[in-house]
Amino acid sequence: MKLVFSKSDLNKAVGIVMKAVPTRTTMNILECILIDATTNVIKFTGNDMELGIETIVEGEIIEKGKVAIDAKLFSEIVRKLPDSEITITTDANYTSLITCEKSKFNIAGKSGDDFSYLPIIEKDKMITISQFNLREVINQTIFSTAPNDNNKMMTGELFEVSDNVLKVVGLDGHRIAIRNFNLEGRADDVKVVVPGKTLQEISKILSTDAENMVNVYFTNNHILFEFDNTTVVSRLIEGEYFKINQMLSSDYGTKVVINKKEFIDSIDRANLLIKEGEKKPIIINITDGSLEVNVNSAIGTLNEDIDIEKEGKDLMIGFNPKFLLDALRVIDDETVDIYLVNPKAPCFIRDKEQSYIYLILPVNFTA
Repeated sequence: MKLVFSKSDLNKAVGIVMKAVPTRTTMNILECILIDATTNVIKFTGNDMELGIETIVEGEIIEKGKVAIDAKLFSEIVRKLPDSEITITTDANYTSLITCEKSKFNIAGKSGDDFSYLPIIEKDKMITISQFNLREVINQTIFSTAPNDNNKMMTGELFEVSDNVLKVVGLDGHRIAIRNFNLEGRADDVKVVVPGKTLQEISKILSTDAENMVNVYFTNNHILFEFDNTTVVSRLIEGEYFKINQMLSSDYGTKVVINKKEFIDSIDRANLLIKEGEKKPIIINITDGSLEVNVNSAIGTLNEDIDIEKEGKDLMIGFNPKFLLDALRVIDDETVDIYLVNPKAPCFIRDKEQSYIYLILPVNFTA
């Protein structure tokens, strides 16, 4: 095999498929990137058996072939080579010669035949969404999933499509993030749970251009994303997702309309007095026309007033500041509406159209 690439094209392709290469595995072949140039296109593949990514790479095929190369080493070599033409030549023993200007690397490879290709997915149910919007919806909810949990459902996100509306839900037992997005074009009804890891990795390679679309296909066991020259396949999390509607309520005793930036800045300042790892809540005291942010820690105290519009009764309630910040930072609106019931009940941050809903459980505190 002999292939020629530009440094930028090669670097971009390696960066994409590396997201599906496992950091630890008992199957050595999965620590490799598959370079397949047996047809008229060059394909790179990474696959950890849960998530697989394949991308077509711009390059010249001088001699066809395929090889599996250690992903981490290959990635580092490509990254550190000069911005020039890179040639990869593989011999019968799968040893790969990588040359660029005056640099020559000889690295051992493996037979590409031993690599696990991506599963073939039946393209039945699907939606089409812009890459920008899919990226936004993921980033606006993914922080509410549990990074690792005994309950695997909490590590994934619900993707539910009904009446041309995509609902994406993440929760971790302390909070819930919901985004509702109106779809255009084909949108088959589906309800699946997608691993959080898959969504985090795909959000890093989606374009920020609203014109570029992505086709998303669903089966009972897999989700498939197709965009640009890249294919991403992931297993789904099996089982029934939590009954979200039972956790949501439109009842409230207090409604607050507050400037989002002022609220974020105030919580940020309160955080200065909370040591990392210290589970110290911020206390919010709501009275007519004013929301007071309080923190009292071993380092010091803060009291700060923010002007608000208020409906309903006065209320004092405690929150984990990180949970408030995570939600507020992904909301685009200048002001936010916060709905509260009592110091023990969750608060809701939502807009009138309910395009976003953030539920946050309060924290016990001593006044």
